[in-house]
Amino acid sequence: MAEEQAAATQQEQPQQQFSMQRIYTKDLSFESPSSPEVFKKQWQPKVNVDLNTKSDKLDDNGNFEVVLTITLTAKIEEDTAFLVEVQQAGIFFITGIEGEDLRRVLGTAAPNILFPYARENIDAVCVKGGFPPVMLAPVNFDALYQQALAQAQAQVQGAGTEGGENATH
Repeated sequence: MAEEQAAATQQEQPQQQFSMQRIYTKDLSFESPSSPEVFKKQWQPKVNVDLNTKSDKLDDNGNFEVVLTITLTAKIEEDTAFLVEVQQAGIFFITGIEGEDLRRVLGTAAPNILFPYARENIDAVCVKGGFPPVMLAPVNFDALYQQALAQAQAQVQGAGTEGGENATH
């Protein structure tokens, strides 16, 4: 009897699936605006890394595109040694996951899969551009996701407070 109830419960809940369908480079750009002069300078760059993710539902069959954008700028003194941007994308099949859980999967699990490919693309293009290898440190997308949620919540609370204050004046 307990087995029948468990089987009925499993049939009621859709089975959760998350699988990668395809990984591809959507966009890749490399600029070295200060070359060849930059090669004469001591190689101690100041490096800035910007990360961004976005996702789009592709169809009603559970396919989503997730794009991880990484922009890396290396400067020596005031000169830009190089600027590289990669949009590493993937198509992911997701079913049985909805709402906040779906947003979390799209914002954490998918970028975790895409990141090593983006990192390799950045390293390869920098080396081909005549610069030392660039090995980006691993990224904790779970922590970034939580941080973005906290910031969004703070903005909503701030907007609610501001609106309330304006209403009393």
